[in-house]
Amino acid sequence: MTPFPAVSTAPVAGIGQRAARALTAELARRTVAGSALVVGADHSSAVVAAAVESLLPGDTLTLVAGERSTADLLRDHIGGLGSWVADRVRILDSLAEADPADVVIVGEPMTGTAEEARAQLDGLAKYLSDGAVVTVATPAVPGQTGGAAAELFRQSALFGVGSDLVVRNNPPVRVHKLRFNPAGTASAATLAPAYRPSSVPVTRTMHIDSNGVVAAGIALGLAAAARAARPQSRLWLIPALAAAPVAAFFRDPEREVPTDPRAVVAASDGRVLSVEHVTEDRFGGGEFLRIAVFLSVLDVHVNRVPVAGRVTDYFVEEGGYATAMSAAAEHNVAAYTVLDTDRGTVVVAQRTGLIARRIVQRAPIGTLVAKGERMGLIRFGSRTDVYLPAGAATPLVTVNDKVVGGSSIIARWK
Repeated sequence: MTPFPAVSTAPVAGIGQRAARALTAELARRTVAGSALVVGADHSSAVVAAAVESLLPGDTLTLVAGERSTADLLRDHIGGLGSWVADRVRILDSLAEADPADVVIVGEPMTGTAEEARAQLDGLAKYLSDGAVVTVATPAVPGQTGGAAAELFRQSALFGVGSDLVVRNNPPVRVHKLRFNPAGTASAATLAPAYRPSSVPVTRTMHIDSNGVVAAGIALGLAAAARAARPQSRLWLIPALAAAPVAAFFRDPEREVPTDPRAVVAASDGRVLSVEHVTEDRFGGGEFLRIAVFLSVLDVHVNRVPVAGRVTDYFVEEGGYATAMSAAAEHNVAAYTVLDTDRGTVVVAQRTGLIARRIVQRAPIGTLVAKGERMGLIRFGSRTDVYLPAGAATPLVTVNDKVVGGSSIIARWK
């Protein structure tokens, strides 16, 4: 039924609700009408359910059955969901009948050889509209993917715009997002912040980043080892009691992002250190408005994108580890994420400090990011700097103001 070699779909992995949500995230985050194509759709799969749930009134969804379903079963399933869904979903007997789409989703985990995986991706090329994203999952368990996993990592290095490890799936899977032709910068303004399965929900409005889950797990593991080694000692209480505050440090709350298109939001929680104009040759020259925010160890350390745009560059500059509040912090180790926006170049600098020695950045080059979207984190304190074109923005904060990442408006486009 397909015009390219089929990848092995032996029942080694399934797609649960969390992985399905990651696979369909690019469709769900669109705030304007678009089109999606699910290849290898199963009428009973969580992927089809998640894609249908993501539909906007103007969206269209095309389903092509995989080896575990048929077009007739898909028609029966979609017909049973009511006319509102049925009118927006097209079911095809073969992929050859499909039109190009904005989001192409491979509905079954990709396994098999590297050549088979490459052939399937090549076969999807004709079904991609300009700037389209292909999302595909592969088992994240050694021995279950053949060469497909390695090939997808290679493709991600060249064309990747995101990669999510979904541990809470049986077995765990990695979802790759690929864009084979560039997307216009203006498209970023039509997107909502991306869904990130890298955090674990604690309540409806609070999550813990995966780094916190790992750190807390290590602390509890040390406590268990200490108690087993010295059952009469109470030293095990030290790492055991540390687990909760360590996890709390990596808290990742939901934030309400301002809808004002001219608003520039804070990249992090914290206190404003400086608002000044600087000249920066590293970003192509010119004058920038720089707003620096200091994060204490008590602040939320998940960083967010201040404006919608496309990531065009990312680089790290080596340096020291001076206190983030001091002038010497200008020369600390820093990671720079450069965004192309419809107002010019915008840069977010994640700076280390005296205690902070680890920067996590999760927005690959080529990614379209929405205002307020999570982009990474800094471990254990430091600062973030937002650089805006000097003549294009007016600052709305002053030194010592408290700001909330993703919600507080720190500047407004003129």
